[in-house]
Amino acid sequence: MSDIRIRDDRAAGRLEALGDGDEVVGRIEYFVLESPGRALVPVHTIVEPAHEGKGIAGSLARELYAVAAREDVVVAPLCPYVVKWAERHPEEAPVADPALLDAAKDWLRAHPGRF
Repeated sequence: MSDIRIRDDRAAGRLEALGDGDEVVGRIEYFVLESPGRALVPVHTIVEPAHEGKGIAGSLARELYAVAAREDVVVAPLCPYVVKWAERHPEEAPVADPALLDAAKDWLRAHPGRF
């Protein structure tokens, strides 16, 4: 497999890893929280089985934090994978304010069909 490209499909709420032929080989599903502060909230990280073990999930998590930094917003991770990744990479993944995490959980409960 050649290099992976990552694209942000903000309208769909997906950060996608693209392989050969622009095949989506992995993704982080997320939403944008607006209140009490703006944050990117990853909910799920998915890598296609044929592409597991190639560092795709980590590349997606790293890019999500990079997108947030470029936009001057925080990441409030609810996805267990992104939470663990952030714990292992504190220099790249600032800890989110607990109030943002609570608001993100409230948003998710209020939108049960979204994810």
